Amino acid sequence: MVRAAIIGGSGYTGGELARILCRHPKMTIVSMTSRQHPGVKVSKIHPFLEGFVDLRFDEKLGNAMDCDLVFVATPYGASMDIIPELIDRGIKVIDLSGDYRLGDANIYRKWYGIEHKDPKNLKSAVYGIPELFRNEIAKAQLVANPGCYPTCAVLALAPLFAEGIVDGKIIVDAKSGTSGAGMEPTKTTHHPNCGANVIPYKVGSHRHTPEIAMALRKIGDAPVEVIFTPHLVPIVRGILCTCYGTLIKPIAHDDLYSIYQKFYKDSRFVRLNNIPSIPSVVGSNFCEVGYEFAGNGNLVVLGALDNLIKGGAGQAIQNANIMFGIEEEAGLDFPGMGV
Repeated sequence: MVRAAIIGGSGYTGGELARILCRHPKMTIVSMTSRQHPGVKVSKIHPFLEGFVDLRFDEKLGNAMDCDLVFVATPYGASMDIIPELIDRGIKVIDLSGDYRLGDANIYRKWYGIEHKDPKNLKSAVYGIPELFRNEIAKAQLVANPGCYPTCAVLALAPLFAEGIVDGKIIVDAKSGTSGAGMEPTKTTHHPNCGANVIPYKVGSHRHTPEIAMALRKIGDAPVEVIFTPHLVPIVRGILCTCYGTLIKPIAHDDLYSIYQKFYKDSRFVRLNNIPSIPSVVGSNFCEVGYEFAGNGNLVVLGALDNLIKGGAGQAIQNANIMFGIEEEAGLDFPGMGV
């Protein structure tokens, strides 16, 4: 069994990691940490884990240092204080913050507003969308788990960039449930303010913008420009991305479908659906992808996923499976909730 620890286990993503890992056939949780709740039973913070995870939160990393694998689910800025020591001890690490995604300290400073303290590991970290970078993930010691919005948008757009059939200017309009904002309530996420509202936020300045562009550049050779606008909608879980692009040359609907089908033929967790549905994917590690022609060479591409699973904890475990040579679907092959 792979011995795993979760650093920052008291948030939504930490809870989802534990929920999936506690039933994983080849991994076991030996430590969960929380600076806010040291010594508290994990099931007191995450009641759904009662009878499944019999641990108390550690305050420090001691037990994690004896693990094979560590999931770091801390806020950005904190991960880079923790990860260098784990890497030096030879432990495999999956970082769920944004600290290691962008690969360049200057770009990180521009979008996150702080200096990166670990540029060496920043450069060597592998960006972890399994469907696109499986071979690199298999050889990695440190995987940067992608953001929820980039996972959804990039999986929707990747076949187009791999085939070079769209120009590089992409518009991504995304809607997300409130769990994406984390466990701490804010004025924006307080139910009376968002329960009957659609709230655009970080317009033109969201940190996932360069991440989407970076991932698409890794797939194709063309320059990429991304205009990304996220919105908060009054649901708890789920993301729907609507992406707009322009075809370089005409293509038949069936030919485009064949491109998508071939691209994802070995990807268990990407499902083609003309109009992706949030209820179909919520509670699962699946991402649904669809598209429709919009006339005059324009194309609308859609993606839907659960922001906490395929956009977070599930994808992290999928990456871990690959890193340890375990079946990619292990612990993750369950359907969405449907409602």
